[in-house]
Amino acid sequence: MASMMEPAAAGAPALLVVDDEPGICNFLRRALERHSVRVETAVDAEEGEALRARSHFDVILADIRLPGRSGVEWAESLRAQGVRADIIFMTAYADLDTAVRALRAGAADFILKPFRIEQVLAAVERCLERRRLARENFVLRREGGRGALEELVGTSRAVRELDTLVRRIAPTPATVLLQGESGTGKELVARAIHRASGRRGGFVPVNCGSIASELLESELFGHAKGAFTGAHEAREGLFSVADRGTLFLDEIGEMPLAMQAKLLRAIEERRIRPVGADREVPVDVRIVAATNRNLAEEVHRGRFREDLYYRLNVVALTLPALRERREDIPLLAEHFSRRLAAELGLDPIPFAAADLEALQRHDWPGNVRELRNLIERCLLLGTLPAQALGAGAAQTGEGGYDAGLPLREVERRHILHVLEAAGGNKSEAARRLGISRKTLERKLAAWRRRGEGAAEA
Repeated sequence: MASMMEPAAAGAPALLVVDDEPGICNFLRRALERHSVRVETAVDAEEGEALRARSHFDVILADIRLPGRSGVEWAESLRAQGVRADIIFMTAYADLDTAVRALRAGAADFILKPFRIEQVLAAVERCLERRRLARENFVLRREGGRGALEELVGTSRAVRELDTLVRRIAPTPATVLLQGESGTGKELVARAIHRASGRRGGFVPVNCGSIASELLESELFGHAKGAFTGAHEAREGLFSVADRGTLFLDEIGEMPLAMQAKLLRAIEERRIRPVGADREVPVDVRIVAATNRNLAEEVHRGRFREDLYYRLNVVALTLPALRERREDIPLLAEHFSRRLAAELGLDPIPFAAADLEALQRHDWPGNVRELRNLIERCLLLGTLPAQALGAGAAQTGEGGYDAGLPLREVERRHILHVLEAAGGNKSEAARRLGISRKTLERKLAAWRRRGEGAAEA
């Protein structure tokens, strides 16, 4: 809230004031709106709940003693529904029992009446900062501590056109569908869209293929306490974590049909219902989805909802395979070498002309991810790219796979080779290939049905 000296605008923090004294409500509205806070007011919990159900609020500032249902009782009902609102309580009666009950209901702060506006501003700022840090930590935990991915690297026409499109669509609220082979950098582009969007919230990635279908709804929408066995407390879903930010739905083609219908409704109505809750929660989330499948073909085969496909396909970006922009390979190799060497505490790779030529000749079925992994392996083992690629070619036949093989057969052989190298461990093989275990198992099952020699896996 360092810039709270301008008129409230779209995207400004939103605050709900609930107090049965009109003078308090009017004072807080006038004072906070001068500090770039959007304010709405209510006289009791019922009116406050009606406003909260229609619109998103970053912070609720409520009197403990309200006519009818008290502020604490309202907070307890919100917590039971899985709504993790940041509530600051105001009170002129600071007894210990009420304070303890309010804390258990999830109170973020207390302000004693009479108060100064500086106290309110400080309390609101603390709530916004805590929420921002909590969301950043949540995302970092899901990513295993990785920082933001590198910027788009390359000077090819394909990269320049992609960069132009990202800059053009990023500031809009449009849903984006990213298409392309595994390893082409779809999450990287999704992050670039988010960074250029100006949205206040965080970037929250979720791999739809890595979460069990029966858990996906709770993961996305959250759940209320007691919603199912083991739900000992209410939990915020990823839609809520991404509020005012971007939710990146990777491998959207893996999402079960039943869940697709619920996702469509959430996108269209901008509201979610946590599992086991009896009320919906408004959310402001920009959706970026990604897939390496042909979703139009999946719709034709009845494996993906047509209405969801058209809702996601507002803006479609197709990421080029690395073999389609070979002129970018030297730049990418140098970039990965410098970045990974710094992370590993090693010296960058001294690329010779033969190394760069070998890199540009390779077909890179794993795309940019495969290139990055090769550079990391070379750094760790002290080998050069030309040597590493030569060793790989020796394992798969002179010069790599037969140039006469169709791409589908090359993919099959490569996947089976990686699975064998991983000792039959499907999770490890999927990690090396840069796909989900579910995708790997689906491919193996399809090959078995067609009798294409997948039984060895």
